[in-house]
Amino acid sequence: MPGKEHEQLVTDLGAAVGLLMRRLRAESPGDGITPTQRAVCARLDLEGPATTAALARAELVRPQSMRVTLAALEERGVVARSPHPTDGRQVVFALTEEGREVLAGLRRAKQNWLSVAIAEHTTPDEQRVLAEAAALLKRLTET
Repeated sequence: MPGKEHEQLVTDLGAAVGLLMRRLRAESPGDGITPTQRAVCARLDLEGPATTAALARAELVRPQSMRVTLAALEERGVVARSPHPTDGRQVVFALTEEGREVLAGLRRAKQNWLSVAIAEHTTPDEQRVLAEAAALLKRLTET
């Protein structure tokens, strides 16, 4: 693909993905959970218990910032701390059952909105294109 066309594709795709992500966040119930807190909950759900330092590295924030995020989640009962299995100086944080329920509700709201939007605003041919695009986007993120 020529230079300018490639640049435009990159710009358009980045803008579209950004708009979609913002809309998905807007469609999910707030429940007082910030986007950063949601990201931490999703990571704990996907990857399992983790230390503050590991979460900070994964989310590209300072450990001090992650401590504040985890404290807020712990206060809400969304995460719980326990002793590190091999290092007594550390603790690990895990999602609680309440945290799993909150995360499931957020995901359900996003999926419901997207499902309705796709059903009401796209044709079957466009839905096939979206399916192909989703596979391509997933492949791009795995590189």
